[in-house]
Amino acid sequence: MAFSVEIKNLSYAYEDLQVLEDLSFSVNKGEFFVVIGPNGSGKTTLVKLIAGLLRPKRSEVRIMGEDIRSYGRKSLARQIAFVPQNVPLDFPFTVSDVVLFGRAPHLGTFGLESENDIKLADQAMAFTEVDHLARRRMDQLSGGERQRVFIARAICQEPEIIILDEPTAALDIAHQMRIMDLMEKMKQEKSITAIMVSHDINLAAMYADTLLLLKNGRLFKWGPPDEILSYETLEPVYGCPLLVDESPLGRLPRVTPVPGRYIKEGYRV
Repeated sequence: MAFSVEIKNLSYAYEDLQVLEDLSFSVNKGEFFVVIGPNGSGKTTLVKLIAGLLRPKRSEVRIMGEDIRSYGRKSLARQIAFVPQNVPLDFPFTVSDVVLFGRAPHLGTFGLESENDIKLADQAMAFTEVDHLARRRMDQLSGGERQRVFIARAICQEPEIIILDEPTAALDIAHQMRIMDLMEKMKQEKSITAIMVSHDINLAAMYADTLLLLKNGRLFKWGPPDEILSYETLEPVYGCPLLVDESPLGRLPRVTPVPGRYIKEGYRV
C-alpha cells in the first residue's frame, strides 16, 4: 500500500505545553482521512505539522515517501495545499486572483503566470463551481462560497495532498454538504488525498474512509468509521453520554448526544 503521509513517534509542545505525544499512523494515497476529537486534543496542531507549517524536533514525518525536512518551501507546496479554518477577508482581491495564487509554487523567477496557469485556475474554479464568481471580490462572498474559492486555490496548486482545518465550521447544512460533496468529488476524479479536521462526527462518518480519534494529544484509535464510532469508544473521549446507532442512510454509524433528562430513561435500550 502506498502512503501519502507516514507519521512515527510524533510529539509536539508549545514551550512547556505538551500538545501531541507519540503519535504513529499513516494515510493511504487517495483516501479521505478525517481527524476528530474534543477541543484541545491537538487536531489543528497535527495537521499543521503534516503541512509543514510547524516543524517537530524529534519525530518522523514522511510526505510521499520522503522526509518532510528534505523538502524546500516551494517543493513542499507542490505536494501539499493547506486550507486554514480562518482566512482574513480584508483584502481587495477577486476570486480569480485568489485561485491563481495557487500557482505560486510553480512560477519561475519573475513570478509571471503563463496561459497554462490561467487555464488551470479556470478549470479549478469550474470544478468547485465558483467560476461564475470569478470577478467578485472575496469580501462580497458568503462563507460557503469563500470556502469553495480556497479549495479551488488548493486544487490549482496541483498538490498530491489537500489539508483542510474545519472547512465546514460555521456553515449551514446546505453549504456543509456542498463542501463535503466537493471533497468526495476531488478524491474520486482527481485522486487527491484529503486530510480534514472536523468537529462534526456524523459528517465525518458519512464521508471518511478513515477516522483518527485524538484524546489529550494522544492517538486514541484510528480506522474505518464503523470501527471507531461506538459509544464505548467515544464516551471516554468526549466525556458525555452518547447514543450510537445505524443511520437511516445505510450501514453508517450515527452519533446522538443524550441530554441529561433522558439518561434515567435507559436510552441505550
